[in-house]
Amino acid sequence: MLVGAVLAAFHPSEGVMKPQTTPSRSVASVIPGIRTREGAGFEVRRPFPTDRLDHLDPFLLLVEMGPSDLGPGEARGAPDHPHRGFETVTYLLSGAMVHQDSQGNSGRLGPGDVQWMTAGAGVVHSEMPAPEFLRSGGRMHGFQLWVNLPRRDKMIAPRYQDLPAARIPVVRTPDGVTARVIAGEALGARAAVETRTPILYVHCTLAPGARPALALPDGFSGFAYVFAGECAVGREEQTIRSGEMAILTQDAGSVSLAVPDSAATPAELLLIAGLPIGEPVVRYGPFVMNAEEEIFQAVRDYQNGRMGAIR
Repeated sequence: MLVGAVLAAFHPSEGVMKPQTTPSRSVASVIPGIRTREGAGFEVRRPFPTDRLDHLDPFLLLVEMGPSDLGPGEARGAPDHPHRGFETVTYLLSGAMVHQDSQGNSGRLGPGDVQWMTAGAGVVHSEMPAPEFLRSGGRMHGFQLWVNLPRRDKMIAPRYQDLPAARIPVVRTPDGVTARVIAGEALGARAAVETRTPILYVHCTLAPGARPALALPDGFSGFAYVFAGECAVGREEQTIRSGEMAILTQDAGSVSLAVPDSAATPAELLLIAGLPIGEPVVRYGPFVMNAEEEIFQAVRDYQNGRMGAIR
């Protein structure tokens, strides 16, 4: 089932960003991102999975790539590697990347672009800096989110959705909120992407003095990841700083955000929520299934070349 079928029960005015009179959700916990390296050695900040949090159903991983100011020849990526059983969402703020896969697909990501890859039954792909970026260097900054697939969808055919920045709705409000709607619906704007799991994914920029209350659908688990400035989040207005993730309580209602008038800079954050799948999660590196034997089969299929190879 695609997300649109589930969200159809919500009136457009009840999307992510409508101010609410209902009580705000609280912050259940705060998870700091850890600095580490991924792929061929590029630096990331990762709030999960870590020792503090394995996953937040339906989300399996979030990494912030950079921001890193790189000289010529310094950029690194993720060479050929497999995936099965989930979706990867890559959102680039600056820099340039190219991808290829074992089904002959290829594409390019620039500032503001999104790639939504449904790995499904399995695919081998690579995510590398674009040749011209590798030659010249520059700032690389972006995010990757992993979204679990329900059992019924884990072995579907792989699919890519490349969304250029021009196709991502941008909504601005008089009270200083700018929202880029990557998935789901916000302020009456619906994202172009189709998702297998019902999700809301909004990049929010809050000017000093902004105090929005953003609605989240009942039953969705959610979090706010702050990556610039700081923001007061939730009923108790807990301060969340850059590099921290606020896990929200799962009660109904909105989540309140606030940036003081005195703040020197805007706050930037990802507000992400999704409908929990409620199924067993068994993971091994790039494979996420429901049972251990399914992981063994994924490894065998990859080793035997059944997921193909990039040519």
